[in-house]
Amino acid sequence: MLTLAGLLIGLAIGITGVGGGVLTAPLLILVFRMPPGPSVGTALLFSSCVKILSAGVFMVRRQFHGRTLLLLLAGGVPGAIAGPLLLKRFAAGKTEPWLLALVGATVCLTAGYSLLRSRIATGPRRERSKWLPLFSFPIGLEVGFSSAGAGALGTVLLFNWTNLAPAMVVGTDLLFGLAVSACAGGMHMAAGNWDANTLVKLLLGGVPGAVAGAQLAGRVPARPLRAIILSWAMLLGILLAWQALQKAT
Repeated sequence: MLTLAGLLIGLAIGITGVGGGVLTAPLLILVFRMPPGPSVGTALLFSSCVKILSAGVFMVRRQFHGRTLLLLLAGGVPGAIAGPLLLKRFAAGKTEPWLLALVGATVCLTAGYSLLRSRIATGPRRERSKWLPLFSFPIGLEVGFSSAGAGALGTVLLFNWTNLAPAMVVGTDLLFGLAVSACAGGMHMAAGNWDANTLVKLLLGGVPGAVAGAQLAGRVPARPLRAIILSWAMLLGILLAWQALQKAT
């Protein structure tokens, strides 16, 4: 089951750039009954490994914008380092049900906002990339805390604050997501918040899924698939928050 889940999530990441964070951690918590700390850490490490492969394809094709990527990283990396520290602070207070509820709410709101923005028609886009570090910091913080946000919110940010072509947006966001996931995942690994056995099983499916997805990018209609993934992520986030609140009461 873990390998199958990894395969499907890898395909989603390769085709749309979304799926690593908003799907993996909630699935590990809800279906495989992992605690929130290790589930977030494992999800980040899985997402980083999978995105290395699919990001390589975009780099070979030169489908990314270097200056925009650096601006994203200027805010996103510090946020990704701070996120695991915030998660550790919550976990230390023995407030696991409320922590689960917060992770679920974060996943749900992230997916919902991204889904809403993707359906709003926008006019000609203005180049406002100088503000990207300001908005990428909370995205990095959210990634480090819940593993969600890089693929979903990063794409929304680039579509609304730059005039990059869609293929460049996907490639730039994928590299940004790889960097912040790796930073946050490294922090979680250093703190022992990950499960090696689970990670290996996820990667057995995720690696071939990511390669296949990257090859299919541009040939498969990504927008409907993206909407389905985000809707499913919203449902997972709601279920996670509801389950946590039931435990708390």
